[in-house]
Amino acid sequence: MKKYFENLAKALMNQPYSTLDASGQKIIESIATQTPVAENINDTFQDTLTFGQRVADAVARFGGSWLFIGMFFGFITVWILLNICLLATDQVFDPYPFILLNLGLSTLAAFQAPIIMMSQNRQAAKDRIKQDATYEINLKLELEIMRLHQKIDQLQQQSSAGKTGTQ
Repeated sequence: MKKYFENLAKALMNQPYSTLDASGQKIIESIATQTPVAENINDTFQDTLTFGQRVADAVARFGGSWLFIGMFFGFITVWILLNICLLATDQVFDPYPFILLNLGLSTLAAFQAPIIMMSQNRQAAKDRIKQDATYEINLKLELEIMRLHQKIDQLQQQSSAGKTGTQ
């Protein structure tokens, strides 16, 4: 089987099998054994996430949603209106310019920003994995098409040789 891999690698990629990188060897093996190289990257990537990474992704998903924006807008509106109404009774807990509200918003931003950045970094890593998988699939398709072209050319040559031999 190793000899077959060597011959296939030389025929399709003009390189010895042993000099190919892991991706190239995977593709040659896939062609030789006629197995697919495609895999579900989402499932594979999701299985590797830790609990903290899953929580960070959930926070980033919620923090970037219209539901969060609506709820947050509502909370700020209620906070401001409540403090304005309580100002008349001298029971206000955060008078204008709403310093306690600003502190809360700053704290939220300080925690939410790094969590969203971690989630974006994971998404970028996932995108790189998807690009590698897409490259492998495209390379395999290209090599398979080359093999088909070779077979068609051989059939045409045999057909041409058969026609000229019978005339």
